[in-house]
Amino acid sequence: MEATYPAIEAHGLIGDLQTAALISADGAVDWFCAPRFDSPSVFGALLDQDKGGYFRLTPDGIDYTSKQLYLPGTPILITRFHSADGVGELLDFMPVTGERATDQHR
Repeated sequence: MEATYPAIEAHGLIGDLQTAALISADGAVDWFCAPRFDSPSVFGALLDQDKGGYFRLTPDGIDYTSKQLYLPGTPILITRFHSADGVGELLDFMPVTGERATDQHR
C-alpha cells in the first residue's frame, strides 16, 4: 500500500526564530529540526512516514474533522478537532527566548 502524505498546505508552522516545526491538521509534528534550522531532523514524517518519525496528539477511536488557525495577532497555532461528542483544541507554539541565537529552546 502506497503512503499518502498530507499536502504541505495542510500544515501549520510554529517557530522561535532559530528553528521551526510543521504541524499537520491531525495534530502530528511531521517536521522538526533542533536546535537550529540547519540541524538534523528530530521528526521527519513529512519525507518518510515509515522511518521519519512524528509526534501526534489526536482524538482516538472517534470520527472527527479538524481545522487549523492562528490565534489572532500571535504565532500560536490552534488545531481544532470537531466530533459528534464536542470540540477539542491543541495549541502549539515556540516562545522566542531572547535576541541571541542559542541552543536553548522551550
